Amino acid sequence: MASRPRAHPSPLPFLLLLAAVGLGASGCRNLRPDLGPERTLEAGVPEAFGSTSPKAPSLTWDFGDGTPPQTVPGVRHAWATAGRYTVRALDGDKELARVVLTVVPRPVLRAVPEDAQTVLWVPRLRGNLEGLVDFYGRLVGKGNVRQTLADTPLVPLLLRSLRPGPSEVDPEEGFGFFLLPDFDGVVALLGVTDSRAALAAVARELRDAGHRVLPREDGSARVEPVDGGNAMLLFADRGYVYLAVPDSPDAPEPGEPVKALAVAESPDVEQVRRKVEALSGPGISENALLAELRGKVRDGSVFLFSAPPVPEAEQEDMPVRGFFGALAVQADQAELDGFLSSSRPLLGGARGPASRLLGRAAEGPVAAAQLSVPPEELARLVFGSPESPRRQRTLERWRAQGLDAEPLLKALRGDVAMLVYFDAAAFFRGFIRDRRPAPKGTVVMEAGLASVQPVLQLIQKQLQDNGLVFQKEAQGSTTRFRTRLMEQPVSLSLTPERATLEAGEVLTGRELGDVGATLRTRFGAEAFGPGHLSLMVDMGRLRADLAEVRSVPGVGTGELLASQLFVTALLEKFTPFEYGFLDFSPVDGGGRLQGRVVLRER
Repeated sequence: MASRPRAHPSPLPFLLLLAAVGLGASGCRNLRPDLGPERTLEAGVPEAFGSTSPKAPSLTWDFGDGTPPQTVPGVRHAWATAGRYTVRALDGDKELARVVLTVVPRPVLRAVPEDAQTVLWVPRLRGNLEGLVDFYGRLVGKGNVRQTLADTPLVPLLLRSLRPGPSEVDPEEGFGFFLLPDFDGVVALLGVTDSRAALAAVARELRDAGHRVLPREDGSARVEPVDGGNAMLLFADRGYVYLAVPDSPDAPEPGEPVKALAVAESPDVEQVRRKVEALSGPGISENALLAELRGKVRDGSVFLFSAPPVPEAEQEDMPVRGFFGALAVQADQAELDGFLSSSRPLLGGARGPASRLLGRAAEGPVAAAQLSVPPEELARLVFGSPESPRRQRTLERWRAQGLDAEPLLKALRGDVAMLVYFDAAAFFRGFIRDRRPAPKGTVVMEAGLASVQPVLQLIQKQLQDNGLVFQKEAQGSTTRFRTRLMEQPVSLSLTPERATLEAGEVLTGRELGDVGATLRTRFGAEAFGPGHLSLMVDMGRLRADLAEVRSVPGVGTGELLASQLFVTALLEKFTPFEYGFLDFSPVDGGGRLQGRVVLRER
């Protein structure tokens, strides 16, 4: 009987076994890793590649930025500087995948927590820092820049980056300071290319300044100030170096035990670090109020944004939402443009009265100031809103001194002006006689009055309480008080319309004119006009006054000329400051702040 043929086993299980063995032997290296699409990243912010699974095969990662490749299943990498980089996943020499990434500088505001209440920043160091340092160097003297800024957090490293050669500072990123609501102190931050190297450089600068630096394993450091204040914290996060500087405790009052300082709770610098490291997304850069106010000012090199919360009890007196300012710096001048946002019209929406003093005064002041607000708003600024706790406290304090402040609130018209004049002839006479410089000149102040009697009573009481020897003269509707303060004659005149104070040398030989109109023509923006708070200091005018002196009674021509040359040279060496100007006025939606500082031409 023929035997049945044996059935051959199917080859399928054998083939599957071979495939499994082959895949296991290769570690799945021929599977193409997914590196994602081409995309844009921020410098210093790590990006993840590969797998975090412990069973995943190791690959070699080349990041295209000159850093050593890493052979691991998964990796996180941050690029130090902006540019285009090709990331490759390799199996030995074989390329499995690649992706091109565009790395851009990380904006400084994205590195600031979103709840920061105040931020001062330079958005990009390249193109801004050089001009700022040059202007400041001219203002204080080139040799004094580092000395005057030595204690400012992170600034020594910033200044060192301006020297030729490599630097840890990233010129494409920014620098700044910010305040947090739950930290009593200031935090400085600076964009860098190498966080560890930058931390080490800052630590060296701090040691050189005498501080005690206690490094930690992660590169951060606790810094104990040389003056014994609260400890600082130096750390890095995503391309920025931070230095948290807590406020120092106040010195004890006379008679207060010194040990009270030791039990005072110091600000939590570690809380700053936790908040920075937990930051994700845009930080404060997309703050709605910041964006709104940014569009209301001109461009600049340095910016300031501040929006601290106003206590509910003070919101009636302070309807301010926030402030944004920009400082633009050129070779010989710096200009400030700022906007103060308000929830209601500032100063009640009304304009203050014009100053009568500025309308007719001696020409050629070296300084001028003006406050012009409606009288009820002036009372609100000084004493607080009607029925407010602040006003009640003020009234009670004045009442305790025997003064009734209510009539005083209604006595002021709302305009206050001051003019300062330099008397060059008196200056040279005293300089040559005493062999030392002493300021000589005249200060004139004037306030408009709606009622003179409450002011007269206040002045008489103050003069008597202070024990000053004074003379009182009355002529018609004018009352005049004369005394001496700091060896200078002082005269205070009261009429039904104004109170005028003159201190110093007697003004003689100057023409009278509309000083306010002259100032408005010079500075623009209706400065020194009704409704404006304006301030001006003019060193150029002072230099001109010194140069215009042709003779001084009792002083020889040669001696006067030698003194003029000496004082002029001393002023030139002391400061190149020509003039400074600041003006604030209410506008729709808030108030406009403008300012300018001008240096003498080189």
